[in-house]
Amino acid sequence: MLRRSLIRAGETCAFHLRAALARALSRPAPPAAPPAAPPYAGHPAPPQQPPVPYPGAPYPGAPYPQAPQQSVYPPDGYPPGSYPPGQPYPYPQQPAPPYGVQPPQAVPPYAPPPQYPLQTPPSNRPPGRPQFRLPRGRWGKVAVVAGVLVLLPPVTLLGAYWWMRAQQPQTSGTIAIPGSGAPAEIVRDKQGVVHIFAATEGDAYRALGYAHAQDRLWQMETMRRAGAGRLAELIGTKYGDFALRSDRLMRTLGVRRSAEAMEATLSPEARTAFESYAEGVNAYLATRSEALPIEFQLLRHTPEPWTVTDSLVWAKLMALQLSANYRDELFRSRVLERLSPAQVDDLFPPDAPGAPTTLATDLRGMDLRETVRRTLAALPQMSFDTASNEWVLTGTRTTTGKPILANDPHLGLEAPILWYLARIVTPDFTVAGATVPGVPLAILGHNGKVAWGFTTTHSDTQDLFVEKPDPQDPARYLTPDGSQPFETRAETIAIAGEPSQTLTVRNTRHGPVISDLDAMPAGNAPTGNAPGPVLALSFPGLADDDTSAEALYRLNHAASAEAAREAMRLHVAPQQNVVYADVSGTVGFISAGRVPIRRKGDGRVPVPGWTGEYDWTGFLPYYALPQAVNPPSGQFVNANNAVVGRDYPYRLATEWPDPSRAKRIVEMLGTGRFSVEEVAQQQMDIVSLPARDFLPELLKYPSPPGLANDAAALLRNWDGRMDRNRPEPLIFTAWMRELVRAVFADELGPDFASYWDLRPEALRHVLNERPEWCDDVTTPQKEGCADVIGRSLEAAVAMLAERHGSSPKSWRWGDDHKAALVHRMLSRLPLIGGTADLSVETDGGFFTVNRGSTSTRDPANPFRHVHGAGFRAVYDLADLDNSRFVIATGQSGNIWSRHWGDLVGLWRDGGSLRLAGDRGTLVSAGAEVLTLTPRNTGTNKK
Repeated sequence: MLRRSLIRAGETCAFHLRAALARALSRPAPPAAPPAAPPYAGHPAPPQQPPVPYPGAPYPGAPYPQAPQQSVYPPDGYPPGSYPPGQPYPYPQQPAPPYGVQPPQAVPPYAPPPQYPLQTPPSNRPPGRPQFRLPRGRWGKVAVVAGVLVLLPPVTLLGAYWWMRAQQPQTSGTIAIPGSGAPAEIVRDKQGVVHIFAATEGDAYRALGYAHAQDRLWQMETMRRAGAGRLAELIGTKYGDFALRSDRLMRTLGVRRSAEAMEATLSPEARTAFESYAEGVNAYLATRSEALPIEFQLLRHTPEPWTVTDSLVWAKLMALQLSANYRDELFRSRVLERLSPAQVDDLFPPDAPGAPTTLATDLRGMDLRETVRRTLAALPQMSFDTASNEWVLTGTRTTTGKPILANDPHLGLEAPILWYLARIVTPDFTVAGATVPGVPLAILGHNGKVAWGFTTTHSDTQDLFVEKPDPQDPARYLTPDGSQPFETRAETIAIAGEPSQTLTVRNTRHGPVISDLDAMPAGNAPTGNAPGPVLALSFPGLADDDTSAEALYRLNHAASAEAAREAMRLHVAPQQNVVYADVSGTVGFISAGRVPIRRKGDGRVPVPGWTGEYDWTGFLPYYALPQAVNPPSGQFVNANNAVVGRDYPYRLATEWPDPSRAKRIVEMLGTGRFSVEEVAQQQMDIVSLPARDFLPELLKYPSPPGLANDAAALLRNWDGRMDRNRPEPLIFTAWMRELVRAVFADELGPDFASYWDLRPEALRHVLNERPEWCDDVTTPQKEGCADVIGRSLEAAVAMLAERHGSSPKSWRWGDDHKAALVHRMLSRLPLIGGTADLSVETDGGFFTVNRGSTSTRDPANPFRHVHGAGFRAVYDLADLDNSRFVIATGQSGNIWSRHWGDLVGLWRDGGSLRLAGDRGTLVSAGAEVLTLTPRNTGTNKK
């Protein structure tokens, strides 16, 4: 209790010190003293008026203010108006004074200062106390300065050490928490991985919420605020308007409202899990003995209690991130203004034939350019690059005789990584795998009977409808049944340090209107909705009857492969490719989720909303979704490639991501049998099929002399392995980057930035079938593909020589290809920024199984590894305790924790952990045990 009181007192002092510093910086300088008048001739000098020291005087001897003061500071310690505007006041109006400090007494009006006979002012120093004086003379002052310089570093380091210690959560002993239930144990092994032993599921989920809050509270806070559209309330717009743009989008889409509706779909059992988890988070907030994480301290923020809806917000955020093809519709509508439908198809060459992309006839006379431009300008610059690998082998294809399942989801890299390893053990239930702080369920993992993995289907489940406002009444819009009113609501967005903004959100029968997201200077209030046609978004993930959370709960509890398949019947969004296997030997695959059935159109461009011709008529029935069990080949493989062939009777998508990773996995598997260790090694494969198969086509063209020719010679002998210690991956990636720009930038103009990526299939299509793209339309001469290929290699090599010197043999992929494991906020701060950056050189590339996608469009760091497998798992259905797991950073989000980045090397080099062992085994191996005891059990020790 004493430690907690000291920590809370320290936090309070930190608030007051920051306010005092702000006052000091904002206080005007004291007025200059008037020059002393010369003494009158023949008269003695007038007696000196002694300075009267008083609290708050600008400097000794300053004239005392004329107005009487009742106290030095107001009772709450803040002068009126000193607290930053727009911030909630963090303290009660009349707090009790700290221990040992007398409250300020009322100060009566002062009489004129007395005339003292001595020229020295009276001292307030208590009798008998020696008066400190600085040494006189130059060497005395030098000695003082030297002493300060000697003592300051150790004192500073000692203070920093104790401050960092104050950030660490309690990981052993017993903590009494509010609520009912039986005690539960949080056992942390040497890597900080949490193993929870509890009597019931409710107790276990409560303990998981407590552990998540101990290690990742800031991650949880930013997640729920992002979904609720409350980021700007926390961080403002001082460093850019991203938070405000994000808030406007989330409020427009109604993400938190949708999560609240999802809460109503939970079964009693699932609701109990989410409620118990929220109780655990709130128990930590109530009983913590450490300071809040540094992010909260820097922003002067105290988190609100956790709710069930806060946990469900994450499901909505992921549904949006993994289904954001509405941006592709906006892009196509833009480029169709200058390119033909055939040219647009060249940009996205399909694996399977599809109908040409054309604008609907009803839109040809409607100018949508300004609407699309405003919408794109107002959308936040989020990364929606998504990819993953998964494959499952039947027992006939493994050395164990039982299935082996591999899964590694690819998302944006950061520190801490999204994932958090955890294991729950109760008498009736076990689950282990990757959780997400803020969510009680295992997103990916096994439950002792069934294992599962996900990849994103990349199906088209979003459509933009162009709505036509009623010419007679702009508050209404046209429908096949006549004019209807827009559904409207006002959303007030608080902004730290600035006035709030009010956003008017409109909804149509198709969904929320996203074209009202007008870009504006931060702090300016919107003037109303823009006139003219509007764009409304249809997406199953925003439906009130979204039961995806219930589906995941049932998947966590599935006792067989068939039960896992039935659980996914309730999954709505995003559509996911799910592989699963059980201990009896059954394996399966299903692309679960709602896929719209369109009355007309292919979903690739915005369509008219007022005619009803393009409306959705329903969703694919569950039996019609792509699915199979126990394939004759003995394997299911997906790496975001097409999940259906040309004979599939329904339309899932018009194009699919590059199939290179899936082809390489199939190539490695062949017809062989594999062990768990061999499958784990396959996840780390770094062979790039485009580098191996497409590069020879480029090298057929003559290379320019000089440095470019030297670089081409290296590529001719390369095996396509994206090894961080080799120069060839750097040369190849830089060449591809420049070649895409040389071929497509002139035709796409300002829209090229949205398209710029490594696109080997599009380049192959141009070289083999559409060489006219190689001509630069901005020049009068006619260029051929040989010219473009040679110049691109020269430009790429020149850029690399500027960065790494003029010897291609000395270049290294790892010098530029570093995993961006960086804390977004703390890495920007002086002194601690280096600790907050866990970036490390990595192998792999955009097209390798061990994926290392790069920031192609970033001119400063175009080869930085920004996207990849933040979590890897291999499940052994012969012995699920032998399953392998790893995450990219560490379990803790605290930059001073020993578990902040202790898994980076293991993750980079293909190592793994096992989530297994009973309590005694874990403790004997050095695990820490924290017991959570609900207060009603009678065990109330701390």
